[in-house]
Parts: sequence; structure tokens; C-alpha cells
Amino acid sequence: MELSRGQGAFPGDVALETVREWTLWLTEVERRIGAQFTRREARWHAGAYLRGLLSSVERKNGWQIAEINGETTPYGVQHLLGRAQWDADALRDDLRPYVLEHLGASQAVLVIDETGLLKQGQHAAGVARQESGTAGRVEHCQIGVCLTYASPQGHVLLDRELSLPKEWTNTAARCKGAGIPAERTFVTKPQLAPQMLQRAFDAGITAAWVTGDSVYGDNRSLRLWLEDHHRAHVMAVSGKEYGWRAGQPH
Repeated sequence: MELSRGQGAFPGDVALETVREWTLWLTEVERRIGAQFTRREARWHAGAYLRGLLSSVERKNGWQIAEINGETTPYGVQHLLGRAQWDADALRDDLRPYVLEHLGASQAVLVIDETGLLKQGQHAAGVARQESGTAGRVEHCQIGVCLTYASPQGHVLLDRELSLPKEWTNTAARCKGAGIPAERTFVTKPQLAPQMLQRAFDAGITAAWVTGDSVYGDNRSLRLWLEDHHRAHVMAVSGKEYGWRAGQPH
């Protein structure tokens, strides 16, 4: 979560009371998500992982996060992210009210966007050679479609879906090996957007309007879905899209 603030002071000049306030905020988040981790070790590593992400360490990998939390190896964080049993969707649902409490505003905007994570190998879920907006070219990567919540108080990730290319959804054994549910079928990135938007609306998230770039604005089905659900939206469209004036397409 990124809180909107002015230019901050150098960390060495931060007042002790401010540090205490930050600690209380983090403790509250850890309290909210703690119930999702049944084992004490997993709960501790979830909190340690958050502290690592919020730290000043330059690279947020397992070794760096472990080191800043006083651990000699990254095995605990790696276990949390790769093998420990916890429900990411339930965790998302637990944090949604926290977002509204701290960032909620009637003029907030829901933003649909995607991000690419460069990856090597063939076994990471959804990895393939595909267009990456992050890299600005076709790369070997994973693509995640994200729904974020932006208000005058800040900007935060609200939901996410993994984009799976057809070469994955057409190969059941490959999906099974990566832990992808058997019922998951091929869905385009613009088709993932209404799923996340509907979950947000069902959970009581309100927004003045919805926005997205031309990957989503060019999708007429998504625009019609927003119209049918009476959701104000401002979507970018590319030059290949037609507009109607005086009964004629332009």
C-alpha cells in the first residue's frame, strides 16, 4: 500500500513518535492477517516478509529479506511463499476492509492494469514468451492482471489474477504440476477484469469511476459490461477503435 505523502525526511531524522506510529500500523496489519496462518512459524514469517518489503533493502529477494530480519538463510520465507498452506484469496478478503478504513473515499478510482514478471524456465505458473508492458517487448515472463484502488489518501493493490496463455490451459498435466486448478480455462486479460471488479463491488467497494489502458478499453465486451452494471468509466482506446457520429463510424 502506498500512502500519499509529501517529501519525507531522511530516515535518520524521523521522530521516535513517528516510528512508534509506523510500528502500530504494521502490528495492526499482522493482527488482521494472522488468522490465515495456522502455524506460529508461518505467522512470524508472514510478518517478517512484510517488514522486509517495507524495508530500505534494495532487492526484495528471499536472501535480502531474511538478512534484514536476522535470519541466516531464506528458507523460512521461501517455505511461506512456496509450500506453506494458506489461502491468498481469503487473505485478500481480510485486507479489503482495512483498505476502506484507511484509504476509502467517495471519489476513489478503480484501475485495471497488468504487470509482467520476467522469468526463466518452464515450470512457473503461466510463464511463456508473451508481450510484457513492463519490459516493453516480448519476453519470457508471467503476466498478472491487477485491480488497484486509488484515492486522495493513497493507492493500493486490491485484487489480482494470473493470465494463463493457451499453451498452458491446453496442457492439463502442465497446469497440474504448477498447482493450477483443473477447471481453469483460457481467459483473455480483458475477461479477467470483470471478475475482479465484480468481487470488489460485491464486497462493498465503491468508486467514482473505473479506468484502464487500451488493452482493456479496446475490449468492447468489457465496456458494455461496465455500462450494463451502471459503472462510470474512462477507458483509453487505440486508433483502431471506431466512434460513431451522426450515424456514421469514424
